Amino acid sequence: MKRTTLSLIAGATALAAVTGFASLTTPDGAAAPRAKAPTRLPVERAGLACPLPSTSELAETLYTSYTPLSGGGTDPAKGGSGGTGGSGTADKPATATAQLRPAASTTTSGGATKGGKKPKAPATVTAPGKPVTAEANGPAAPALTGAATGTLAPGWTVQQTTVVPAGGARGLLGLSCGAPDTDFWFPAASTAKERQDYVHLTNPDDTAAVADIELYGPEGVLKSQFTEGIPVPARSTVPVLLSTLTGEAAQQSVTVHVTTRSGRVGAAIGSADEKLGSDWLAASADPASTAVLPGIPADATSVRLVAFVPGEDDADLKIQLVTQSGTIVPASARSLHVKSGMTAAIDLPDLTRGEVGSLMLSPSDPKKATPVVAALRVVRGKGDDTEVAFVPATGAISARATIADNRAKGTTLALTAVGAAAQVKVTASAGSGGGTPVTKTVTVKAGTTTALTDLVPAGLKGSYALTVEPVSGGKVYAARTLAVPLDGTPMFTVQTFVDDRGTVEVPSARQDLGVLD
Repeated sequence: MKRTTLSLIAGATALAAVTGFASLTTPDGAAAPRAKAPTRLPVERAGLACPLPSTSELAETLYTSYTPLSGGGTDPAKGGSGGTGGSGTADKPATATAQLRPAASTTTSGGATKGGKKPKAPATVTAPGKPVTAEANGPAAPALTGAATGTLAPGWTVQQTTVVPAGGARGLLGLSCGAPDTDFWFPAASTAKERQDYVHLTNPDDTAAVADIELYGPEGVLKSQFTEGIPVPARSTVPVLLSTLTGEAAQQSVTVHVTTRSGRVGAAIGSADEKLGSDWLAASADPASTAVLPGIPADATSVRLVAFVPGEDDADLKIQLVTQSGTIVPASARSLHVKSGMTAAIDLPDLTRGEVGSLMLSPSDPKKATPVVAALRVVRGKGDDTEVAFVPATGAISARATIADNRAKGTTLALTAVGAAAQVKVTASAGSGGGTPVTKTVTVKAGTTTALTDLVPAGLKGSYALTVEPVSGGKVYAARTLAVPLDGTPMFTVQTFVDDRGTVEVPSARQDLGVLD
């Protein structure tokens, strides 16, 4: 990457117009017509928060901003009209934006950061369907917050990919910048001496937020200090080093719970292991009785499962590996008992045996379904040439999900159907520097994982986005692995697909004059 100052990402395209419907009670007292059933309309605003990429002088970060086309088209030039996400017409576009801006850095609990340099004028996006990239290098790159409006809002995603070629934070760090929220679970964090795990709290709003952090080890809650009422100023980011929050003995596997008392934040954990490498740990899906962790690389040399039960009941979990040929029970572990309020971990050696796979956790007794959160720590390579990534449990894709920043080489898409067989439509977008998008319909057999490595835009220049949309059949879970080998180290990162919630249910309304009686 060139050593340039980060350019903010913005765009202009058509703006959705939503017209309400009302009906009046007739003068003769006849009953007013019933309101129509709620309809689904494209969201008109979406927000994201990207944490501070790295404190390393050697860090090179690429941001990729992308909004998928409306209605499932493949021509970026037609992204401003038609389809369920479109509004307006190509000849009468209104204004829409998708812009990121730097957040101020704040020091707290063992985390020290430097303010970043002001970026140049923002780049522009003329329509959905084509990624836009920007680069940032070194420790001056700031955390970012931003929002998309109009037809750039439905499905807007930003991928943050950082390469640190050497040093204690060596690795390929990938993260889909997250939507701000009030509640996050992070299994597979650590306070071990060889780990430097920071939870990054980024406030995208104009008012301050207040956050709490709870740590849970194998014996339950860790006695913590400075974890309640952490202020996160408006438009700022706060990094917190986990090992400084407790005086108890270091723990290899810890579950972190982040909540807010007021406001909302984006949250992610940056993890650096002095021996294994570094990557981002994204939040697990909401607690559920069945957890799916997709996209374990075929050549994984070490897999560690970490699970936690937030509720009052213990959980007995059946462990299954969903492979390309079927669902099996791993020889290394058949089940896992997780006590309430305690973090449980188990190593799964020789798990994948040369096949891309996904892990599924389900109740051993279907009559006792206890919600859990879970994540995997995955290692590739051996000896000094190792790299680490994390795979959190994720939900099924209900409508559409996208991961940006895919490369011509080193991209693997894993699609998993744990129940019934399913069909999905996968679209590889145009490239950030050119190329023609392609779409493929993929059938995933029940109880299997399908791996795609060859779905690349024709004439690709730059990076591209992958969008997955269910067509028929059962639930589908997905993850993308990006591998960027460097000097013999198998650097990689894994991001799970999270439904983009690009539409919202809007109830129809009618006017009832009877309330004035």
